[in-house]
Amino acid sequence: MTMGYVHSVESFGTVDGPGIRFIVFLQGCALRCLYCHNADTWDFKKNNHRSAEDVIQEALSYRPFMEASNGGITISGGDPLAQPEFLEALLREAKKHGLHTTLDTSGALRPPNLDAILDHTDLVLLDIKHIDDDMCKKLTGRSNANTLALAEHLSERGTKMWIRHVLVPGWTLEEGALRRTAAFIQKLDHVEKVEILPYHEMGVYKWEALGLDYPLKGTKPPTSDEVEWAEGILQGTV
Repeated sequence: MTMGYVHSVESFGTVDGPGIRFIVFLQGCALRCLYCHNADTWDFKKNNHRSAEDVIQEALSYRPFMEASNGGITISGGDPLAQPEFLEALLREAKKHGLHTTLDTSGALRPPNLDAILDHTDLVLLDIKHIDDDMCKKLTGRSNANTLALAEHLSERGTKMWIRHVLVPGWTLEEGALRRTAAFIQKLDHVEKVEILPYHEMGVYKWEALGLDYPLKGTKPPTSDEVEWAEGILQGTV
């Protein structure tokens, strides 16, 4: 029985993959994004210690809703790749019951069992934090090398993916970086969707609750026009 640390679950998610999703948020993340809205997931051993079988049994109670909407289960975080053995067990158990599986990750880590994980993954939501390595290090604390390598690996494997990009004024809301990101995405196969995630301040209270200073205090969310413009660049229409 494989055990792992679960932050929380959401039973009727509608944005992290197709259809209605049962979303499992795992503890742990290798990144320290300046805008992180789930800073309470950073501690690997906080919250619930659960077995993969237990989590999937809970998910199965919502199976009629998932099947009716062509949904399934999404493993998110934090970053699920921070608990690779537990992640593989969750996905394997989900596929045993015929559930559609989605992995939501930044790709910052490359665990030894990556291909075993992907063997049980139908869709990857890959968050490219910043296309420029130096800027990515400043924004997240780590290089983007593993993220970009994962995107290329998924393309080569034939794994379906949605590319996500958080639009942060002063950081990623910049035409040159957006066009370089678009050029990288255009080289990939099996990209079903490209999504802009507008920066928001909804996680600031979590930083404050943890006694941490929020680094982007005063940064305002992008306007709807800026979001539309950035989407156009990444989707190749502008």
